[in-house]
Amino acid sequence: MEKTILIEIRDVSKAFKGTKVLQGINLDIHDKEFITLLGPSGCGKTTTLRIIGGFETPDEGTVMFEGEDMSNIPPYHRNVNTVFQKYALFPHLNVYDNIAFGLRIKKIPKDEIASRVEEMLQMTSLVGFEKRQISTLSGGQQQRVAIARALINKPKVLLLDEPLGALDLKLRKDMQNELKRIQHLTGITFIYVTHVQEEALSMSDTVVVMADGKIQQIGTPEDIYNEPTNAFVADFIGESNILDGTMVADFQARFAGKTFPCVDSGFEPGESVDIVIRPEDVDVVPANSSQLTGTVTSVTFKGDYYEIIVDVCGFKWMIETSDYVAPETCIGLKIDPDAIHVMKKSEYSGRFGDYSTFSEEAEELSDPNYGIEPEEDTPDDE
Repeated sequence: MEKTILIEIRDVSKAFKGTKVLQGINLDIHDKEFITLLGPSGCGKTTTLRIIGGFETPDEGTVMFEGEDMSNIPPYHRNVNTVFQKYALFPHLNVYDNIAFGLRIKKIPKDEIASRVEEMLQMTSLVGFEKRQISTLSGGQQQRVAIARALINKPKVLLLDEPLGALDLKLRKDMQNELKRIQHLTGITFIYVTHVQEEALSMSDTVVVMADGKIQQIGTPEDIYNEPTNAFVADFIGESNILDGTMVADFQARFAGKTFPCVDSGFEPGESVDIVIRPEDVDVVPANSSQLTGTVTSVTFKGDYYEIIVDVCGFKWMIETSDYVAPETCIGLKIDPDAIHVMKKSEYSGRFGDYSTFSEEAEELSDPNYGIEPEEDTPDDE
């Protein structure tokens, strides 16, 4: 069944003080979709959200909402509501009055307000909290109030700008499930902004990975993780070993001095490529039974697996294994054809994927004096 396009972003660019934060982005957002804009700080994701909401105007390009150009439509006339990282709840109003506030501004009849507030309380698991003051609520409860207040007006689109950022890890995971449940229940399009990969992968129908003001890849969480389009996406979405390689022929990739069977084709013979291998896709085997061998340089216990760094001819791989391997052990690496993902070279090639820097940082952070300047080098306070 073909999805209905709700919002069309076409060739949108935006600059602040001469610095371009968006560079000609194009994006379709569909009705009833949970779509996440994912990327590091400064990539343009929040600016994109603010342009959709009407809080910023693009320098170039257009934003269409159900076929209508939204360029000159102010935020309060758009069928869109926003939940910010700081929930902006009214501290002098209780939970009920916070949720009902938008309906009262619109002079909706009291009976309808009561009915719709009750519906929102049920949906956000806040029944029994109606008379509670905002200051007495936990972070997760305050977020639920903010969501209920945004949804009670029945917007076509809900914008969420890093709304889980202030919550602790367990509560954040609980709220991820809640947000996905509420989105399914309401059928409202959710446009979510985050820099946390796990949030994007666990909640979204569609993930939009952004960097340097450009969209790097659009796809399902599975596609983004398993089939990254370039070295930036491969590195940003989970851990990845990214190596320089060459396509010898279809289904044959050469890297780390060896030629391996793979499942990729369509490259020119001898074409330089980036090779991506996820840490969980490498098997540890005896050194004498493998094409690749290396020396373990560090081991970190992660609960249900060990994260090990292995030096293979000067390139440091990350591997996840359920079996303990002692440092300085020489091991073999087994890589199946479907664990090898081949990508075109890009502007991000050579910048990610070798864990030499990772190992050095780990050693520095384990030094109790790391980051502390000698007393004589510290300038006097002015």
